[in-house]
Amino acid sequence: MSSNNEEITITVSHRGTTHPLSLLPDSTLAYLQARLEELTSVPPLNQKLLYKGKKTVPEDATIVDAGLKDGAKVQLIGPTAEELGGLKAAESEHQRRERILRERAQKAPVKVRSTGRASPSDARYTFHRIEPLPHLPNPESARDLLTRLANDPAIRHVMHKHQFSVGLLTELAPHEQPHLLGLNVNAGQAIKLRLRTDRYDGFRTYKEVRRVLCHELTHNVWGDHDNNFKELNSLLNKEVAEFERAQAAGTHHLAGASGLDSPHSALEAEAQEYVLGGGAYTLGGTGTSTPADSPEERRRKVLEATMRRLQREEEELEERCGTAGQ
Repeated sequence: MSSNNEEITITVSHRGTTHPLSLLPDSTLAYLQARLEELTSVPPLNQKLLYKGKKTVPEDATIVDAGLKDGAKVQLIGPTAEELGGLKAAESEHQRRERILRERAQKAPVKVRSTGRASPSDARYTFHRIEPLPHLPNPESARDLLTRLANDPAIRHVMHKHQFSVGLLTELAPHEQPHLLGLNVNAGQAIKLRLRTDRYDGFRTYKEVRRVLCHELTHNVWGDHDNNFKELNSLLNKEVAEFERAQAAGTHHLAGASGLDSPHSALEAEAQEYVLGGGAYTLGGTGTSTPADSPEERRRKVLEATMRRLQREEEELEERCGTAGQ
């Protein structure tokens, strides 16, 4: 146990950088936070310190009262002042756009004729800023992935249709809230996506990250993972898939194909990926789709199986998704 005159040495890690600090036992927690702000540019109000034996105490308490001991290893989590400035700017822009939308909503609706080109008003429903994390490896690759997501025609389609606006599209570092795959801040002020693998050795698949993005866009409307959320999230995923089907077919509308053997929904189109290529497909271990089945029966079985699989994936995603508000 250190005496009152012996310094306590701790090691603070922030975004891969280690900061050794020597402090007197009677140093206050507020003093430690001020030192950390000098080293990392993270304001005290946004600093979250993680360490073994942590105690909840007021800011004027000593570091010993807070549970810090000699040799302690501390993880600091929190945005820098520069990052906060960007988020505040995005928030102000978001508030301005919301005011404009409210004013326009009070006016008589105007019927818009589709010409195949995006109207100027569509510019509201987009990602207004794209920023990778510059301190992580290959930031340009991360920017390319974020840009691809923001310009994805299917994503743009659902954003325009549902009038989604996002101030900032950025990434979650692998060490930042590692239990999350995505985070929606203040209903669209910012969306953060985990682009990289947990070991920093590459990037996750585009399809996986885009599915998380659809999930986080749903949080622009619904915060909790209730039935309202599930219905909208399912609709967004369906609309993304159907838009791509329509594009692949060379059409400009999302009408279902005719004919019993054509998939009538995005789920059926996805399900057919498991059927085409040959072989019977086991449906939850209770049976198989056989050539003797009618087209409608085959459609029903593969759709049920796909619905179960997507539901399991969505439940897993809900456990690794977060929302944050001020």
